[in-house]
Amino acid sequence: RLLDVACRLADHIESVFGTEPEKIQGYPGHQEIELALVKLYQATQNEKYLALSKFFIDQRGKKPNYFQKEWEGSRDRRTFKTGAPVPPPDLKYNQSHEPVLQQEAAVGHAVRAVYMYSAMADLAREAGDQELLKSCRRLWDNIASKQLYITGGIGSTHNGEAFTFDYDLPNDTAYAETCASIGLIFFAHRMLQMDMDSRYGDVMERALYNVVLGSASRDGKRFFYVNPLEVWPKACGGNPDKQHVKPVRQKWFGCACCPPNVARLMASLNQYLYSTDEDTIYTHLYISGEAGIKIAGGEMRLKQESSYPWDGHIKFTVLSALPEDELSLGLRLPGWCRNWSVLFNGKPVPRPVVQKGYLKVAAHWHEGDTVELRLEMPVECLQANPQVRADAGKIAFQRGPLVYCLEECDNGANLSALSVDPGSAFSVFKDSQLLEGAVVIEGKGVRESEDGWGNHLYRPYKAAEKETKIRKVSLNLGGQSGRKIVTAHKESVIAALCYIEKYGTIKTRECKDNIKNVLQKNHYNFFVRVEKGVYTANESGRNFLNEKDYSDVVEFYRNEVQLCLK
Repeated sequence: RLLDVACRLADHIESVFGTEPEKIQGYPGHQEIELALVKLYQATQNEKYLALSKFFIDQRGKKPNYFQKEWEGSRDRRTFKTGAPVPPPDLKYNQSHEPVLQQEAAVGHAVRAVYMYSAMADLAREAGDQELLKSCRRLWDNIASKQLYITGGIGSTHNGEAFTFDYDLPNDTAYAETCASIGLIFFAHRMLQMDMDSRYGDVMERALYNVVLGSASRDGKRFFYVNPLEVWPKACGGNPDKQHVKPVRQKWFGCACCPPNVARLMASLNQYLYSTDEDTIYTHLYISGEAGIKIAGGEMRLKQESSYPWDGHIKFTVLSALPEDELSLGLRLPGWCRNWSVLFNGKPVPRPVVQKGYLKVAAHWHEGDTVELRLEMPVECLQANPQVRADAGKIAFQRGPLVYCLEECDNGANLSALSVDPGSAFSVFKDSQLLEGAVVIEGKGVRESEDGWGNHLYRPYKAAEKETKIRKVSLNLGGQSGRKIVTAHKESVIAALCYIEKYGTIKTRECKDNIKNVLQKNHYNFFVRVEKGVYTANESGRNFLNEKDYSDVVEFYRNEVQLCLK
């Protein structure tokens, strides 16, 4: 019945938009329907849905431009929302600045862009359109080689939630919207269906583990909309250019596209693990589970087991097979892996074949057969292309597919004062206090000393460093379980505790379930979470808590301070 509803709506849209003179020769501002129409075609085999999707893609950016005409004509150069005059539309913002076959680089709103590129890839595959495929590859290459954060994030600016230009990848003002990385995963997955090249799987994995999984809290109740690579919590509230960055995951958003998009991806993740051609089952992601995979007119059932991404030992067991046919199991060799080995039924595979980053193990399979892939996971220090100015003199720590981060709870305040020798040794171990099996990296670094500065803002340069231990956790664990909430505002927590014990004043109101502490011009404005609710307090508040609530608040802050001091 829901499919019937979708078809009726699509039929209506098809009656309004199209090439015929009586129809509107336009296209959507936010590209989403193109993807949906291809899926509707795949569900119904009704060609008109595929044709409508192709019309929207082909029509986009043609002259005269639809949005320009609409602005000058029916809208009379005004916004349809309020009727106020508005400037001409920014055609790059929604990728309508030129026809898609002529677009050379990813521009504009990042989510709209990758949703459109995903639809283009769908259409190229369904229609065998080589020109459209060529455009997809060109746009993919631009993103992957010039506009992709090391985390798999895309979108360099909050202004338009958009791409900017090649190699412009600021860390502290990055947008890197969660939905954009999900859209990038859509795009990568569709490219894999036409070109079994591990580079697409590598980006899919990078975005999944570092942005998508890192965007949600462990309990699934809080989220990041924006995923920057560097956060100074005080600047998030004090610098207007960084107000889009949140130091902690949020309970909800005014535009709440990311939480359900994460849920949708997680619920459909099985679709991204495997794909097939005539004689090969390809494994793109290493995630434990069982799968029934249709191939060669039958089904082969596989069980995948591993502690990935913490450990590089992955084991496949055949649960049922097609013994009369020789089939290959194609295992993606991640781009980050320098050394690997593979065993078939416990014995090394002689002269293994690798094609476009996929290791192929061919056999007449039988129930109980096993394949074991071992990927070495050393700690690597990665540097960016010198043209990425924001990363000059910086390195990133990576182990396996995971990018690691430093947090104040482990390394003290003012992380920008830390530096490290990339050639030094790093130890790797599991931390029982983190997510089960989570691997932590530790090593030696140096901290620039703050001694002797007094009230000076500048002074003649002199080296003043002291050795310190540096501890790193994977980015998707950053800020989890209150880590960043507490330690990013250590001084504010202590100041807030002292203030509330001295004055005992508090003003109560409903607010989001966050803990924020901001010190600004001797004015304390902080949020306190206690069992009964969330309160905000400031110097001007003169509403007193009752004795029990006051005690709860003070005890809460005492606990927070103890966590900081640990």
